[in-house]
Amino acid sequence: MSALNYDLALSNHHQKDMSTTRRGFIKTSISIAALVTYPLSPQANSTWPTRPIKIIVPVPAGGSLDILARTVAKGLTEKLGQSVIVENMAGGGSNIAFGYVAKAAPDGYTLLVGWDSLVINPALYPSLPYKLDQFAPITLAITAPQVLVVGPKLPVKNLKTFIELARRDPGSISLANAGNGSPGHLAGSLLESRANIQFTNIPYKGGAPAVVDLVAGHVDSLMVTLPAAIQHIRSGRLTALGISSSKRSTGAPEMPTIAEAGLPGYDLNSWQGFLAPTGTPNLIVNLLNKEIVGILKDPEVKRQLISEGFEVIASSPKTLADYLTSSTPKWAKLVKDSGAKVD
Repeated sequence: MSALNYDLALSNHHQKDMSTTRRGFIKTSISIAALVTYPLSPQANSTWPTRPIKIIVPVPAGGSLDILARTVAKGLTEKLGQSVIVENMAGGGSNIAFGYVAKAAPDGYTLLVGWDSLVINPALYPSLPYKLDQFAPITLAITAPQVLVVGPKLPVKNLKTFIELARRDPGSISLANAGNGSPGHLAGSLLESRANIQFTNIPYKGGAPAVVDLVAGHVDSLMVTLPAAIQHIRSGRLTALGISSSKRSTGAPEMPTIAEAGLPGYDLNSWQGFLAPTGTPNLIVNLLNKEIVGILKDPEVKRQLISEGFEVIASSPKTLADYLTSSTPKWAKLVKDSGAKVD
């Protein structure tokens, strides 16, 4: 038996012995087994992986999740000596991808780039193809604000004018987002609630196609993760009216926050991170954490991600688990308070 396989056998035996005391990382902070870091044997990389790894992205190519996934996939391919393939699996408010990964073999060959929808959807949908305790956290990779942008169809330059137009004729302004249950969907609903206005909600299957339609003038406005729109904002094709976080973006400090622009107290931030199916051996989870964190903290990679509008976190598995635990009730309250619904 190889060193890695022997370690994995010990890890799996350890997990079974503790099965009566853990109930998944959402109901508890995180299982003890998921946090144990075993020393890596010299043979680890030659034993796993032995075939290509898939990173499942729950939105179409071109969005912020896709940017992050491809950045990490490139680095992992170099570090692990095995191909890491990005597979976009859009649709169903990200539930198709979530369900696929939740049911995948826990062997380290299927990973997920998760985002807020993972914990938003339980409060939005009556039934889901996954449970939150079916995922093992690897790392909280980044955070990023949503940005409210308008295109050529609606030539307004600031949030105040935008809100005035929306109040004048309720429902006349279309507000697109990356899909039902996306952070942009919730951010838009929160904007409606705080500003006492009403939009026509236009959900897409991801931020990238929504940005394309906004640039083309097919919709009036869009609430989307900043990296998905930042290049079009910088080129002048889109106008940013404000970002959703309480602080300005490190990579785009010229953009005001929505709170600064006219809605004090407005604060909503998005996260993106890597997860595996629950049951993935701790040795593999810890190795993936080590390599992904190393990629994200590489000075050139970090500089590029910040310039795209991301804030790099690159956390431990426990930090992501704790973040999901704490953010789940917050998102559920926002769903309830904002009146957001699945269209």
